[in-house]
Amino acid sequence: MTRPRIAILIGTTRQGRFADQPARWLMEMAGQRDDADYDLLDLRDFPLPFFDEPASPMFVPPADPVAQRWAQTLERYDGFVIIAAEYNHSMSGVLKNALDYAYREFNRKAVAFAGYGGVGAARAIEQLRLVCVELQMAPVKAAVHMNMPEFLGIWREGKSFDDYPHLAQAANTMFDDLNWWTRALKVARP
Repeated sequence: MTRPRIAILIGTTRQGRFADQPARWLMEMAGQRDDADYDLLDLRDFPLPFFDEPASPMFVPPADPVAQRWAQTLERYDGFVIIAAEYNHSMSGVLKNALDYAYREFNRKAVAFAGYGGVGAARAIEQLRLVCVELQMAPVKAAVHMNMPEFLGIWREGKSFDDYPHLAQAANTMFDDLNWWTRALKVARP
């Protein structure tokens, strides 16, 4: 079996976003692993319009050229880590929109989450799990939750991820679980 390909997806596009810091940190951790090939996907590189297709991608491929490029990009991956900012107890609108623009490309693939914000983005991640199940993805249990002390400590107080060793523990567990499920589903997927 070829090594699985996993995308680490930045799920927000705001200027001044914090997401770039956990993205770099997760990519560094992923670079120390030998169980998969990891790429960084940034929603800024896919300026999708608000979903306005005649039908769900479950039934009809999107007509929008950016959405087509998005789907072609997703097709290459066997699993995903979604970096989620919590906006008003949920995921960002741009992330939900991006998820709505694909279907088959997500089917039977594993997904894990790293979130930041109020209660470590637990509310956003819980809603993402529901959306991902509808996309026929397999969300793994382990996740990275950056609560307000860690989030603000890194973003505003000059601390680093090394100041919070429990985050690395959580990330390693998340990567282990994600890779197990990614490999199992890669074998089972037609």
